[in-house]
Amino acid sequence: MAVDDDYVLGTHDTEIARLGLQHRVWRPHMLEAWMSAGMTSGSKVVDFGAGPGFAALDAAEIVGPLGEVLAIDRSRDFLEYARRETARRGASRVRFLACDLMRDDFEPSGFDIAWCRWVASFVTDPAELVQKIAGSLRLGGRAVLHEYENYATWRMIPTNHRVDEFVREVMASWRDSGGEPDIAAALIPLMHEAGLRIIELRPLIFAVRPSDYMWQWPAAFVESNSQRLVALGKKSEQWARELQSDFAVLSGNPDAVLVTPTVMQMIAERIR
Repeated sequence: MAVDDDYVLGTHDTEIARLGLQHRVWRPHMLEAWMSAGMTSGSKVVDFGAGPGFAALDAAEIVGPLGEVLAIDRSRDFLEYARRETARRGASRVRFLACDLMRDDFEPSGFDIAWCRWVASFVTDPAELVQKIAGSLRLGGRAVLHEYENYATWRMIPTNHRVDEFVREVMASWRDSGGEPDIAAALIPLMHEAGLRIIELRPLIFAVRPSDYMWQWPAAFVESNSQRLVALGKKSEQWARELQSDFAVLSGNPDAVLVTPTVMQMIAERIR
């Protein structure tokens, strides 16, 4: 089975640490969505695009010894980290599948819950992803997705032109690599076609201050992805330093506000 480890943002230790921070920020909203979808003790859960396994380990705690968690990702680096963490925590009910969601054939089936966060924005064929998510579920099973609906809602108060430019460059770079940052609108009809009935749509957008924990999420992303734009030849080192300096000033301003990119929470039930 061919596995491609070339991720848009990398799979190195620094990126794993950033993903860990991102997961901690979003964990309360993820858990609320899981509870709304009916995840409980004994549930069978499949995690599409599991990355370093942060969500899979949380799911393992919920489903307990009578449940099961299958974590799917194409990155060997991510899955190796997840295996080490699983062993360290003694989470025996987590299995791992190394495969590319777009390139490889696989047929997980009979799951109660399918979880997918920030994967559809990066794949080249969202319809295929949705079909695989639907196919992994038993009838009555539920898919839970967190995907961007409007990335451009990322705004700073006071306005900062470099941050605005950064957001535009991030969106362009995703599209250049075959992804789509505002993917949620396309997923809704695809779910219907795949036999999934949407039972919940909820936009998640926040206005946060530097003292809020969620502020750390975009702060870490500005640091890492500004360097990625430099590596891609899109921006200069000087521009990246100026952007990071501007963001540091904003972080030191107690009256600053960051409006986050809009994420759509989608819960859908397999009906056929």
